[in-house]
Amino acid sequence: MKSPTHCPSCRQTMVRKTFERQTHGSVELDLCFNCQGIWFDEFESIQITPGGIIELFKLLHEHQDDQRTPLSDPLKCPRCHERLLHGLDVAKHGGKFNYHRCLQKHGRFTTFAQFMIEKGFVRQLNPAEIDELSAKVGIIRCMGCGAPVDIRKEHACSHCRAPITILDPGAVEQALSRFQQAEVRRTTRDVELLGDAIVMREREISRQKRLKREPDNAGIIDAIDLLSAGAEFVWNLVRR
Repeated sequence: MKSPTHCPSCRQTMVRKTFERQTHGSVELDLCFNCQGIWFDEFESIQITPGGIIELFKLLHEHQDDQRTPLSDPLKCPRCHERLLHGLDVAKHGGKFNYHRCLQKHGRFTTFAQFMIEKGFVRQLNPAEIDELSAKVGIIRCMGCGAPVDIRKEHACSHCRAPITILDPGAVEQALSRFQQAEVRRTTRDVELLGDAIVMREREISRQKRLKREPDNAGIIDAIDLLSAGAEFVWNLVRR
């Protein structure tokens, strides 16, 4: 059992939640609702199933209006206590997100907002949209770290360098649809693999029987082979 993980920012004990893993088993993530941050041990972010990502999004969305503590500086690794290094990456859908990683490869710390950018739930505003918003609202709070951002002067957070983002209903709908379809493909593929394994097993049983039987039992051997071929034919029809 893993020892408790303390938040890299506020140092409070993080809440541990379990989600399904891509291959088998589960992924345990550490969440800090006070700082709205997630600690990922090595590669955990890409190991969660599409269904698990949807579950995590729903959980984060439930806490989006919680009072948030701005991130401290420096952020420290909960494993080795060394300073975390700021990083910037591009998601598959094109959005840029930032995070803080341990140089000793113990993991990385990501805010709720940045994780949602990474997975496509949150949309970044373009310069024209920021200018339009700044005419109505001068200062906003960064979704990445909670620091104030004067969007009349800045198009990114000066504290954590996160871009200006919004939880766009259209982006959420597209992301949910994408992950739901991926989950269906993943679970269907598992069933297909199981079916293929059954067909291969029946073939092997038939082959072993054929090797043991005498030539005068050829008619029975042919019947067994036809049954295996028939099972494979039916399975191929079902999987279409």
